[in-house]
Formats: sequence, C-alpha cells, structure tokens
Amino acid sequence: MSWELLLWVLALCALPLLVVQLLRFLRADGDLTLLWAEWQGRRPEWELTDMVVWVTGASSGIGEELAYQLSKLGVSLVLSARRVPELERVKRRCLENSNLKEKDILVLPLDLTDTGSHEVATKAVLQEFGRIDILVNNGGISQRSLCMDTSLDVYRKLIELNYLGTVSLTKCVLPYMIERKKGKIVTVNSLLGIIAAPLSSGYCASKHALRGFFNGLRTELATYPGIIVSNICPGPVQSNIVANSLAGEVTKTIGNGGDQSYKMATSRCVRLMLISMANDLKEVWISEHPFLAVVYLWQYMPTWAWWITNKMGKKRIENFKSGVDADSSYFNILKRKHD
Repeated sequence: MSWELLLWVLALCALPLLVVQLLRFLRADGDLTLLWAEWQGRRPEWELTDMVVWVTGASSGIGEELAYQLSKLGVSLVLSARRVPELERVKRRCLENSNLKEKDILVLPLDLTDTGSHEVATKAVLQEFGRIDILVNNGGISQRSLCMDTSLDVYRKLIELNYLGTVSLTKCVLPYMIERKKGKIVTVNSLLGIIAAPLSSGYCASKHALRGFFNGLRTELATYPGIIVSNICPGPVQSNIVANSLAGEVTKTIGNGGDQSYKMATSRCVRLMLISMANDLKEVWISEHPFLAVVYLWQYMPTWAWWITNKMGKKRIENFKSGVDADSSYFNILKRKHD
C-alpha cells in the first residue's frame, strides 16, 4: 500500500469521527471532557459514598439539590448557610428521601462574610465527623445592574462574600486535608468566571478572582496529588440566583427571577457536578448552547468571542431595561429555529 493511499484511508476514517464529535458538541450541555467522563468515567455511586461533604449555600438552588443527590449516595452531610429554617427543611427532605439517619447530617449556620467564625465552624465539623473529605464552596450572590448605576458597596459585598469568604473557609479546611494528604475542594464558580457580560461586572470580577485563586492554589498543591481542586462553571440554571441578585444598592435585590423555563434543570447541573467530583476533573463547563459555544470561542477564538459578546451584551441590556429576563431571548431564538 502506497503512502498516498494510506493517507486517503486515514482521512476517510477521520471524517466520520469529526462528524460524530460535531454532532456531540451541538447536543452538548457540558464541555466534552465532562461528557466523556459521564459516558466512560467513574460513577459518583462508586466514588463518593461514605464521604464527609460540607456544602455551603445549601439552603436553596444548586446547594439544596446537591444535598439531596449526595444524601442518596450515603455521604455524611454538613449543610451551611445563614437561614437556619431553610437548612432544617433541606435536612428533613434529605432524611425522607434517603437512608441517612439524624446523626449523618449536621446543620451548621455560617455567614461567609464573618470570616472570624470560619475556624470555629471547621472545628465543629471535625468534632462531629472527624474529617472533611469534600468541601463544596457554593455560597454566594449575583448582581444585575449597570456599572454606573451600582454603588461601591455592592462591589465590596460581592468580593467579600463570593471571593474572600470562600478563600477564608478554604484556608481553614485546607490544613486538615494537607495533614491527611487527601481531600477535594470543589468551588461552584460560573461561566462568568471565564467570560464577561454586562449587568454583572462585580459578579464577574468576584468569579474571575475565584478562578485565579483556585488555579494558583492547585499549582501550590502539586506535591499533594491526593488533594483535588475543582472549578465548576455553570451557565444559567433554574434557581433563585437572579431573584436574589443585588441591584444598584446592597439593600436592593431584583426580586423577580424571570423566566426559568429555558434554563438547565438544577438536577441535571448537579448530576454533572457529581460526575466531575467522581472523576477529579480540574474545571468543567456546564451549560447549554449558545453560552457553551461562546465559552469555547473565548477559549480558542477570543477575537470572534469579543465580537459576539458585544452583540449579545447589547441585547442583554435591552432586555434588562425593558423588564425581560436578561438572557431568555437567546434561548427563545434557538427554540424557534429548532421548532
């Protein structure tokens, strides 16, 4: 067989593979490494059982759903947030829907901005369960306001809560993981920790800071291969994050979450998170198109990404000013094309 014929055969074999990958990408709701792990990787049901998992922001949204799915895996849970009644509600549902006992779930009130309380909280977890296998940094708040309409106090709160509070708690837990030479630090970041969007300049800043911190921390922990640092970057997910977003002042929130139908189901997002945790993935992107495609553009074709982001950004601002959900129009356009 000549070299020319061999090259033609290889090209013909590669073409179907490229077509399959393209079709997978068009249907994807996560980055391709994550979806490969879902297909061929380790199962959460095998890898995460019997662990002690501390979840912040566990009173609603992704944190609440994470508690429910983890409880079915047989883990010991620590549920933290500021609203104790909501944490108790989540605990009751975990007990109802799993085989966990009362002793397996600790409700631990926590204010991420009160960094002086984090060491005490960490010791309380260790006293209760003896170890912390996984810390899930999920607590935080978002923003919906233009930069010129936003007080500096809003930016300060976003940094103190989303960034400094998470860093503080991580620094309290990390020495115990280093002592045991194993553990997982999982941080729920955002696609806006990779790209940027109008109406969320402060939120983007806090999430970009988190990504930089944990990427840097991962390199410092290279001598501890048993300690895994993971960034989870979801796109729009069904939750109250928009309704609870800060407006132009720290005393004002949006109050209306808008249309949730186009967003990814929280259960699907959390399932992909668990797959990431089971397979020790360093960073994952969880979103449907068009946002997933935009993140890939930012990664590999930044000039095109800036052009598209500016186009999408103008529409986002127009939606916000007219009282429409900022991002829904993109999904509605795609849905009409699909229909």
